[in-house]
Amino acid sequence: MNNELREIYKESFVLFEGAVSEITSRLDTMRRYRKANDLRDPVEHYTSRIKSLESIEEKLSRKNLSESAEGFGKIHDIAGVRVVCTYIDDVYAIADMLATQKDIEVIAVKDYIKNPKPNGYRSYHMIVRVSVYTGEKTERIYTEIQIRTIAMDFWASLEHQLKYKHDVKKQDIIISELRRCAEEIASTEMNFQVIRDMINEEKGTENEITAG
Repeated sequence: MNNELREIYKESFVLFEGAVSEITSRLDTMRRYRKANDLRDPVEHYTSRIKSLESIEEKLSRKNLSESAEGFGKIHDIAGVRVVCTYIDDVYAIADMLATQKDIEVIAVKDYIKNPKPNGYRSYHMIVRVSVYTGEKTERIYTEIQIRTIAMDFWASLEHQLKYKHDVKKQDIIISELRRCAEEIASTEMNFQVIRDMINEEKGTENEITAG
C-alpha cells in the first residue's frame, strides 16, 4: 500500500466527514421543516459513506491515475450521500433544493432516470463541492450525491448482489431479465405517481418542497 496515499487519505478523512455532514444536515433541516408544517416528507431515508483506501486504490488503478496527491485529487466520489425518495418527482425536487444552496456548487450531473444505463440502472447522480470550515480555513470538498426512489434502490441492491455471483451460467439471459425487471419496475413506479397525483388533486394537497 502506498504510504504517500495513506497519509493523504488520513489527513483528508475529517474533511470528507465534514462534507457528508454538510449535505445530511441540509436534508435534516428540510425534513424537520416539513414535519413542523404538516407537509409530506419526500425522503424515505438516506445513507452516507466515505470510500475506503483500498477502494480508492482500485479506482486509481482502473482510471490509470497515479497513487499521489494529484491522482487522489481527481477522485470526486470519495465522500458520498445516497438519498432514497418516495416518488420520481421527489428526486428532482431534492436535487433542486440542494443545487440552490449558496455554498453547494454543482460540478456535474448524470441523470440515469431519463437516460438509464444499458443494464437498466436508474438514479440521479450529482458531483458537488461543499464548503467545509476547519476552524482555520474553508475547504471546498468534492462529494457525490445519489438520489433515487425506493423502487430504483431495490433494483440496484439486488442487481449489485447478483453481479458479484461468480460462474453463473446463461449470463446473457440474466442480464436481459434484469433489464426487463428494471423496465417493469419503472412502469409500475410511474403508475403509482399518477395515482398519487389523482388523490392529491382531489384533496388539493400541497407537495412543494422547500428547504426551510
